[in-house]
Amino acid sequence: MKKVNAIYWVFTGQFAAFMLAGSIPDVIMHPAAVEIVNKHLGYPTYFLPLLGVAKVLGVVAILAPGLPTLKEWAYAGLTYDLVAAMYSHISVGDPPTQWLIIFLPLLLLAGSYALHRRRLRAG
Repeated sequence: MKKVNAIYWVFTGQFAAFMLAGSIPDVIMHPAAVEIVNKHLGYPTYFLPLLGVAKVLGVVAILAPGLPTLKEWAYAGLTYDLVAAMYSHISVGDPPTQWLIIFLPLLLLAGSYALHRRRLRAG
């Protein structure tokens, strides 16, 4: 079980860091984030802080001890966020070099979630 816990925290820590790093520009409405989300992808600017705060809350829920139902919702919400980001970039015609990178956090999320479920079953 120690090995599962260690691997879980490697996946979860890297995933949390990735998502937090991506949420900060959204929350503070950094001009580069506004440019991408508003002008390139076509979403309204007011969407940025909402999305950023939701990502931060999702990461907090995943890292917090206990709260199994909230963790499930957080994993689902962050999955939707990443899949929607990938779909948005594909929809506006971005080349694969722009959206394939999203597979990295999706793989980290999948590993974290699978190990989370394994930890729950173990005890």
